[in-house]
Amino acid sequence: MTENELIYALALQNTPKIGDTIAKKLIAHCGSPEAVLNEKRENLLKIDGIGSVILSGLKRDDQLKRAEKEFEFIKKNAIKVSYFEDANYPDKLKHCIDGPIVLFETGSINLKQSHVVSIVGARKITTQGIAFCEALVETLAPYNPVIVSGFAYGTDITAHKAALKHKLQTVACLAHGFNRIYPEVHKKYVSKVDENGGFFSEFWSSAGFDRKHFLRRNRIIAGVSEATIVIESAEKGGSLVTADIAHSYNRDVFAVPGRTTDTQSMGCNNLIKFQKAHMLTSPLDVPYILGWEIESTSKPVVQKQLFVELTDTEKVIYNYLKGNDKQILDTIAIHCSMPIFKVASILLSMELKGVVRPLPGKLFEVI
Repeated sequence: MTENELIYALALQNTPKIGDTIAKKLIAHCGSPEAVLNEKRENLLKIDGIGSVILSGLKRDDQLKRAEKEFEFIKKNAIKVSYFEDANYPDKLKHCIDGPIVLFETGSINLKQSHVVSIVGARKITTQGIAFCEALVETLAPYNPVIVSGFAYGTDITAHKAALKHKLQTVACLAHGFNRIYPEVHKKYVSKVDENGGFFSEFWSSAGFDRKHFLRRNRIIAGVSEATIVIESAEKGGSLVTADIAHSYNRDVFAVPGRTTDTQSMGCNNLIKFQKAHMLTSPLDVPYILGWEIESTSKPVVQKQLFVELTDTEKVIYNYLKGNDKQILDTIAIHCSMPIFKVASILLSMELKGVVRPLPGKLFEVI
C-alpha cells in the first residue's frame, strides 16, 4: 500500500471502540480505510450493526495526526507493515475474522511454504516441561517448521531457544510496540531471533503496557499457526486462552498430559478431557497427526516387515484400512469405535512396523 493508504489504515486501527472485526466490516462496506474515515456519519450508521456508540471515537483529524506520528516511528525503525488484504500478510491469519487489520514486523520472517506451529505453556515451566519442549523441537527439526511463541518467560523462551539451536525459523509475537522489549532480560535474544525469523506485533509505540494486551497477542500466536502445542499449564493461564482461540479457529491443538495431582498439568489435562486437544505423549505425534512429510530425497523408505505381529486393536484398524483404501484419521476412529488420540497412537505404532503410511491431509493407507 502507499504511504497515504497506510496512514489511513493506522488511523482506523487506532480508533477507540472499533476493533478489527468492526473495522473490516466498515472497510468491506466503504471500500478502504480512507473511505471509511471520509464517509458521512449518517451513512455509516446505516450499516447493519454499526451504532452511534461504535462511531463515537471516530474523529478523523485527531486520528490522522496520531497515525502520521506513528508512521514516522515505523519509517525511522525500518519496521515492515502488512495490511490484512496484502499478499505479505500471514496467510492463515487472513482467515481469522478478528486478525489485526495492520500487522507490524521485524526481522526476516517467511511463512510461505512452511509448516507453522506455536508452542506455549507455563511461565514457571518445570524441568520435565523444558526437556519435553526441547525434545519436541529437536524431533520436528527435520520437517523444517517455523516455531511461534510469545517471547515470555518459561515455555516461550525455551521454544525460541530450541528453534535457534536447531537452526529453525522462530517468530515471537509481542504484547507491546517495538519501542520496548519485555521481559528486558530477553533482549539478548532479539538479534538472534531477527536473524532467524523475527517479531510480530499489532501494538503502536505509543501503546501503554497493559496485561490485557497479552490476551490480544495470543490470537496472533494461534492465528498464524496450523497447530498450537501446550506444554504445561495450570488450571487457568494465558496458554489456555491461546489453545481456546486456536480451537475456535478450527486449528489442531495438542496438550502434554500429566499426573492429576500436578498443578502445572491441570490445564493440559482439561484440554484433553474436554476434547479440545490431541493428547501429546510423543513428539512424533505432531507430524503424524498433522500428516507432515520430510521434504528430502534422502528420506528413508518404510519397508513392510515380513511376519509382523499386530495387536488386536491394530488388527481392527488394519482390516478396516485394507478394505476401505485411503481414509482420514477421524473416519478411522469413528468406524473402529476408538478415540482419535488412541487411533493416532496406534497408527504411529503401525507405521513404525511398516504396515501403514501417512499421506497428506491426515490420510492413511495400508502398505
